[in-house]
Amino acid sequence: MTASRHLTIRAESWPLKQRFSIARGSKISADVLAVELTENGFSGRGEAVPYRRYGESMETVTAAVEALQKALEQGLDRDGLLDALLPGAARNAIDCALWDLQAKQENCSAAELAGINLKPIQTAFTVVIDDADKMAAQAEKAKAYPLLKIKLGGRDGVMADITRLSAIAEARPDAQLIVDSNEGWQIDELARYAEPLGRYGVRFFEQPVLQAQEAGLADIDLPFCADESMHDHHSLDALPRAYDWVNLKLDKTGGLTEALACAKAAKADGRKIMVGCMVATSLSMAPAMLLAQYADIVDLDGPLWLSEDRDNGLRYDGATIYPPDEILWG
Repeated sequence: MTASRHLTIRAESWPLKQRFSIARGSKISADVLAVELTENGFSGRGEAVPYRRYGESMETVTAAVEALQKALEQGLDRDGLLDALLPGAARNAIDCALWDLQAKQENCSAAELAGINLKPIQTAFTVVIDDADKMAAQAEKAKAYPLLKIKLGGRDGVMADITRLSAIAEARPDAQLIVDSNEGWQIDELARYAEPLGRYGVRFFEQPVLQAQEAGLADIDLPFCADESMHDHHSLDALPRAYDWVNLKLDKTGGLTEALACAKAAKADGRKIMVGCMVATSLSMAPAMLLAQYADIVDLDGPLWLSEDRDNGLRYDGATIYPPDEILWG
């Protein structure tokens, strides 16, 4: 039977409290694509962030969703969606909207649909790249967060990044640190400075080099996490064993459906899991809360960077994030 659905697509821009800077650029707003599916009085929502690293833009992601409008309004489900679109932001927005819609229609939570016992989680907080003293001040200001994600990979090289890391470690000796250079280092530089980088007890170094150089990580005695090299569960087959960790993000996997499959596959493959995010609203974080139940580390601080979040957004109490209200999602 043909479903009586209607698809709504909106490009939205949410101003940030301050500039968010990483190795490959900076932003002053969170630009998201919001998708809503309504059917017989029920509504399901999803949100995604186009990922420029993979050639996505608001225009290409919007076009990909629009191309599926007829199929969605005729009842395309989550299984069909996996075949209809490649992993990425467009599929993520639709997949999360379908989860939300089904939960509303069946008068249960998305967590119940997934067989997950949803509990509060602890998130890391991001320290964005800047001068060493300014990064130390950011870290000091983030006293409520026992785990800090440090953005490095500056154009001034690894030695300058070590100065930044040292300043942060001195400012927050109580904090655990993870480092994300967003592919900003070269493998020879990383090898040369592995010993000083290893002095700060960093839990792992996230995607420190380009995928083309990552085979060399096997020769470096540091813990590593795959991010840009990890998309869906098929990525695990080619992932170097030097990556003890994988960073799962819904915008990379193409939605919660594939992300949950990724989590199970990663655990079976002996990898630890970080669940990460883009800078976005609570509507992006809410489905990731389900995925976070499988995680060893969680980094879902995206809404904390916004000047204003969505109505009925997630509740943050220091580093603790509480499960979403069904009015928001799921």
